[in-house]
Amino acid sequence: MSKPLTEEIKQEVERRRTFAIISHPDAGKTTLTEKLLLFGGAIREAGSVKARKASRHATSDWMEIEKQRGISVTSSVMQFDYSGHRVNILDTPGHQDFSEDTYRTLTAADSAVMLIDVAKGVEAQTIKLFQVCSKRGIPIFTFINKLDREGQSPFELMEELERVLGIRSVPMNWPIGMGRELCGVYDRMNNQVELFQGKDHSKIEVRKVDSYTDPIIREMAGDFLHDQLCQELELLDVAGDPFDLEKVSRGELTPIFFGSAVNNFGVQTFLENFLKLAPPPAPRKSTSGEVEPTNEKFSGYIFKIQANMNPAHRDRIAFLRICSGRFDRGMSVKHVRAGKDIKLSQPQQFLAQDRDIVESAYPGDIIGLFDPGIFRIGDSLSQGSEITFDELPTFSPELFAKVTVKNALKHKQYQKGIDQLTEEGTIQVFQTTGFEETILGVVGQLQFEVFEYRMKGEYGVDIQLHRMQFQFARWITGEVDPSKYRINSQLVKDKHGNFVVLFENEYAMRTAMDKNPNTTFLETAP
Repeated sequence: MSKPLTEEIKQEVERRRTFAIISHPDAGKTTLTEKLLLFGGAIREAGSVKARKASRHATSDWMEIEKQRGISVTSSVMQFDYSGHRVNILDTPGHQDFSEDTYRTLTAADSAVMLIDVAKGVEAQTIKLFQVCSKRGIPIFTFINKLDREGQSPFELMEELERVLGIRSVPMNWPIGMGRELCGVYDRMNNQVELFQGKDHSKIEVRKVDSYTDPIIREMAGDFLHDQLCQELELLDVAGDPFDLEKVSRGELTPIFFGSAVNNFGVQTFLENFLKLAPPPAPRKSTSGEVEPTNEKFSGYIFKIQANMNPAHRDRIAFLRICSGRFDRGMSVKHVRAGKDIKLSQPQQFLAQDRDIVESAYPGDIIGLFDPGIFRIGDSLSQGSEITFDELPTFSPELFAKVTVKNALKHKQYQKGIDQLTEEGTIQVFQTTGFEETILGVVGQLQFEVFEYRMKGEYGVDIQLHRMQFQFARWITGEVDPSKYRINSQLVKDKHGNFVVLFENEYAMRTAMDKNPNTTFLETAP
């Protein structure tokens, strides 16, 4: 006899873990992602991404420009099973690219893994991403990477997490030595030592000990390192934060794990602990109140749209995060914004570029829907009642450029490219009032390069970008007087016809705000 639907959904929700990995460029995120996929049996060998000329490329990097540079520029989704859990990893770009795509992807995650380079500590991109996660109050787990190299002391890193990010931390394991002297990590929760075996880490060797004072560790690590370990852990036992799952769940305390992803050291231990501690999919806020994942009626929202994932087919895929109920291939759902029923006939799940048609999926899963042009970012799909999930945020661009087409006959392709890449969230488009010029706004320089590259590669359009001096965009409501925005600023409209003012510097923006008390200046679209 088959299980009742609610019971089945409840079981499936419990075993799901959907998380994003956040880090600064070069902290080793792609390597960590691959090692996790390796444990899940999703790939057979990890191709390490070292340089632009790397002959192998990471499984999670599929766009040509990513392969050339050895970086991740679009967020992709990977799924695998491990130890009874169904794991969904949302891979986010760590690059300065910093597009809205990254921010929005974080809204689809239930927790985050923050990857930190042991030598460099907390870096700029990590801070931005951490703030997005922190605002949502989601649990954050920290993996301190590259332990096989010399770096800061664990205490310095813990102090930095608190000083820079404002979050307390609790080390779950502790390094025995570092760099050339690294011989293992001591697992504080399970009283065991994982031995470091250099490059050959295909088999993980773990030794059970009574405590960190156990003579086995002295034998293995030598007097100096063992004395150091005992001193540090005594201090930690007295002065450190105790492990508190409630605080972790609220995003107030981050468990720390030390390891070296490239050597496969500490990764499996991290994964096993993470799966035990990280939360399953949680209720989601909507206009009709909180939507429980165990609700039998299906619902979800589109958080990302990607055109031309397969350049040969010119396809567009809308990424849907399932929030409640069970998804079945071919089911009919309500497209809430459009107010009509649609059939979801070709749903796909991803291992980066490899895609499989999916028959059924549950809350926490991410599925790709073929998009003939009917979806927008933030669209809600539901069965039964018309649920609209809370609006996904848009972010204020920081770099601006005027765009012109080199060949006027390509205007139609140019318009199609602009429309599609705007819907994906690659760029924001503004029109000047009067002369009808197009201005692009992005959050990071790489987005301009990606835009130029994709316009040429996917739409056959050569464009020229002319950088502008503006640094801030503010949406304005209330009184709008174009004559007031002529010096160090410009009045434009966004794609929805809202008025936006672009400012060259903070002084010009402050002055405008002081002189226009009847106008409201907003950082994001109203």
